Amino acid sequence: MVRYNIVLECSGVPPEAGVAGAKDITEAFIRRPWHQNVICTWDGARLTLTAENDYDGRGLALMDEFSDEISACISNGFGGDIKVVSTTEINPESQQS
Repeated sequence: MVRYNIVLECSGVPPEAGVAGAKDITEAFIRRPWHQNVICTWDGARLTLTAENDYDGRGLALMDEFSDEISACISNGFGGDIKVVSTTEINPESQQS
């Protein structure tokens, strides 16, 4: 089965919302088991979401769900932008032990 590692970034996040937003978004994705190894981080300027799944080779479905969680987890609206940084096909043979 083909799997993808997807990295997204959201810029324009208010600095005071970044740390809590990253934590809340990571926790919210627990309820989305079709994505695995999900983590959202804050680097002081942008949120970065990394996840794996087996159906989203372009990262657009994850982008839509990331947008939903940003809206739910960061109460004050902002004019940020989400972009796909990378999508990488994970080689299943390299995951076998």
